Amino acid sequence: MKESVNNFEIDMPQTIAKKELEDLTCLYEVTKVLASSTDLLECLDQSMNILSEKKGMENGTVTIVNPVTGQLEIEVAQGMSPEARKRGKYKIGEGITGRVVASGKPIVIPHIADETEFLNRTRSRGDIRKKDNSFICVPIKHEKRTFGALSIDRAYRKDLNYEEDLRFLTILSGLIAQAALRIQAVNEREARLEHENIELKRELSEKYRIANIIGNSSRMQEVYEMIHRVADSNATVLLRGESGTGKTMVAKSLHHNSKRAKKPFIVVNCSALPETLLESELFGHEKGAFTGAHTTKKGRFELAEGGTLFLDEIGELSQNVQVKLLHVVQDRIFQRLGSSKSIKCDVRLVAATNRDLESAVADNSFREDLYYRLNVFPVYLPPLRERRTDILLLAEFFLNKYSEENAKDVQRISTPAIDLLLQYHWPGNVRELQNCIERAVLICDDETIKSFHLPPSLQSSESVDSQKPLSFAASVENFERELIVEALKQVNGNQTKAAQALDTSLRIINYKIHRYDIDPKKFKVGN
Repeated sequence: MKESVNNFEIDMPQTIAKKELEDLTCLYEVTKVLASSTDLLECLDQSMNILSEKKGMENGTVTIVNPVTGQLEIEVAQGMSPEARKRGKYKIGEGITGRVVASGKPIVIPHIADETEFLNRTRSRGDIRKKDNSFICVPIKHEKRTFGALSIDRAYRKDLNYEEDLRFLTILSGLIAQAALRIQAVNEREARLEHENIELKRELSEKYRIANIIGNSSRMQEVYEMIHRVADSNATVLLRGESGTGKTMVAKSLHHNSKRAKKPFIVVNCSALPETLLESELFGHEKGAFTGAHTTKKGRFELAEGGTLFLDEIGELSQNVQVKLLHVVQDRIFQRLGSSKSIKCDVRLVAATNRDLESAVADNSFREDLYYRLNVFPVYLPPLRERRTDILLLAEFFLNKYSEENAKDVQRISTPAIDLLLQYHWPGNVRELQNCIERAVLICDDETIKSFHLPPSLQSSESVDSQKPLSFAASVENFERELIVEALKQVNGNQTKAAQALDTSLRIINYKIHRYDIDPKKFKVGN
């Protein structure tokens, strides 16, 4: 056969030319795969399949040193089951593969049935005494550091040229080393960016986080941001949401995060007092203004001077009180009952209601002009069923609170009890959850709250909100968080051991711990 090179013709044996062409073709295809992928396992798996198809090299296996355990672990193995791969763990220096990594030199076993050091730990080859195969293993190196090995099987032949296979596999192992380092650098960069993104979100979360309000869900992050934006202003805030969603807590947070924090925070429950008493409570009265008014009394607007006045259940006000309140909201001027003297006040108003004020305006039970005066900066508090990822955070907070208050050593909530908490639709919202956990702590006699400690309402099929089931994403997050917490509890908060117990990497465990805001220190004995 004649080959033309730079316009010169040279003679080349046909068999050699064909062999080299096959090698070059195979290396070219493997190089394309290794260079185009950012998933190391995927590109190694494709490369092993190419070796099998193009070169007749079966059982292609890449083994890498685990930086955490220091053991050799199979990353990719052609045709091997996941269970077999898990069995394929070796100490450096153990077996043929371990010796290759320890020495940094390739090893050829012409006939594996005759080799006593061939461990066959994966058992993927069956009875090796009946196998007529050769085994070739070369190190995967970068500069002078060996961090893995590449091995293949070949059908045994007496005339097999191992030098050619060794040369070919050594070149291939170099390509794998370069690809592994490149993909590792890309993954580390992505992990660093992801970590920075998480840290940035955490910083923003802390920035908008309001003390004493529990919740990390996206819905609560929106509430925190709204509170942060309006806290320092004098704008009237209208808190909307169902009963038990924490409107009073948010009103307190608005006050304590404002410039008025050192001034009074006064609360008036508009539904708790009759109309005659409510007017007196709000605006005060002069001595003799009505029967029983034996002394002059300051109203809540005067008592809240310079601070915040929180009008809870504003939708329950009578029409008469609404008229008088409109004048105060508009001009910040009022008169005590029985007096003609006008009093100016510097008060920040926060109102709250669980009523549909728009419908109340439509049926003339609530004044439209007062509605617009109060609805300057509305903040909607989501019901607990719309922020299910916060249920466990709230439950653990109340668990710690009531365990301490009642001098009990209740430390955790069992998995079945957690499932009930997550499935329940919580019509009473956070207040109902709080009462539920307090009751459970009181009747619990050991360290763990079980499902039978929870109220019967949580354990009936009717209690589950079948119309709004837990979303797939939320279910996965809850399941992952529970797995990680359980693993950390079992290994005394050790993240490395938790990663091993869950058969995953330390990097992934660290990422999930940061994402779900889990504190491993909480699970260390003695804390």
